[in-house]
Amino acid sequence: MSTKKLLEDIESAKDVLMNEKDEDFRAMAKTEMDELSARKLKLEPEIRNLLVPKDPEDSKSAVVELRAGTGGDEASIFAGDLFRMYSKYCDNKGLKIEIVDSSPGTAGGFKEIIFNVTGVNPYGTLKFEAGVHRVQRVPETETQGRVHTSAATVIVMPEADEVDVVLNPADIDMITSRSGGAGGQNVNKVETKVQLTHKPSGLVVVCQVERSQLGNRERAMVMLRTKLYELELQKHNDAISKRRKTLVATGDRSEKIRTYNYPQSRVTDHRINFSTHNLPDFMNGNIQEMIDALQLAENAERLQEGGATEY
Repeated sequence: MSTKKLLEDIESAKDVLMNEKDEDFRAMAKTEMDELSARKLKLEPEIRNLLVPKDPEDSKSAVVELRAGTGGDEASIFAGDLFRMYSKYCDNKGLKIEIVDSSPGTAGGFKEIIFNVTGVNPYGTLKFEAGVHRVQRVPETETQGRVHTSAATVIVMPEADEVDVVLNPADIDMITSRSGGAGGQNVNKVETKVQLTHKPSGLVVVCQVERSQLGNRERAMVMLRTKLYELELQKHNDAISKRRKTLVATGDRSEKIRTYNYPQSRVTDHRINFSTHNLPDFMNGNIQEMIDALQLAENAERLQEGGATEY
């Protein structure tokens, strides 16, 4: 039975109860009303979800940047932990991760790592992760057993298509150099690493994952378009965030959004005041419950913004 037919049948049963005098008909209508109301109750979350205005960005691929923040080596290690968490989550969801660039930390983890996520609704799934993630734990290098606080920043951007951002070649400076690290003789001897600078905005992107200079240039152009597109999208989101309470998907990237407390095995998202008390499981990529809670809060706000009426 369709949702529309269900609502129509409920109205018909109400009409019988209000106007019919025959007790047998009224009893039948009452039984039908109870059954239909129970179905409606189960369908209400789905109905509300259908009323939420769709975000056109959700279906786009995502570009994710993880950067170590305050906390020295421990911050880099934490950034590495977050990358493993997202890798396992994406693997479980059937999303594909491809590393674009990375800078390892001196004691492990990453000072910075950039990766693309493709599949079904990558940006719509991961956009709630954008912001500052704070960790409270005893670092492996701590000899006194004291709890330290470190942080890492997560940036999530929808990947821009060529039609979203048109780049003028005259506005772009390109520098090539030899890629560092392992990768074979060709990578180390040929100038395959590409750095693009967008002169009007000052944005700089670097790519060295491909074996050819052309391949890295193409990837770098996609990254540059994405960053420029994200700047415009951020302006739009800032206007929305002024009207919202949770700032679920539109908060300032410098805003602390989540705390990972190892001594208490607790993860708390401060935007919606939601906590889970199984931190090891969470860090193992089982973050869907948190994402669902954030999506629910986001939908409630978007439904209110869309001015949808009760049914």
